[in-house]
Amino acid sequence: MNIIWGGDRNPDINLALGNWCATHIGLPRGLEEPYTTMGVFDGDTLIAVILYNNYNPEAQVIEFHGASTDRRWLNRKTLWAMFSYPFNGIGCQMVVTRNSERNTMWNGRGLHRLLKAYGFNSYRIPRLLGRDEDEIIWTLTEEDWRANGFHKGNA
Repeated sequence: MNIIWGGDRNPDINLALGNWCATHIGLPRGLEEPYTTMGVFDGDTLIAVILYNNYNPEAQVIEFHGASTDRRWLNRKTLWAMFSYPFNGIGCQMVVTRNSERNTMWNGRGLHRLLKAYGFNSYRIPRLLGRDEDEIIWTLTEEDWRANGFHKGNA
């Protein structure tokens, strides 16, 4: 698996990866720039994208979204790259991701179980996605990321 970064240095790649991510997570309006993307490839095939947006440098917080078409993309190497960018690369103290209460799958495992195991804290907001759908906001601090044990050997 190979990782390719979009962002300011690769604006065309960034836009293509951003559009792929928005399409695969079902965002009808897409995602507003600015954002930075990380694409995961199996050979020449794009199998996953992580998109970082809503960066608040004063608070040192960034939000991320992810989409994949292959269960094999989420391994220690991609987890390290995925979180090393916000914490080591741009100095964030927290990352945030959001999803529907109904979104339970990621890499063939329960999404909520995976995020909790990785060190995220969850906050359920009733009706945030509509009258009949709650949204869960997940937060991961830099300290919890460094202590989670998933990236031993990379730090």
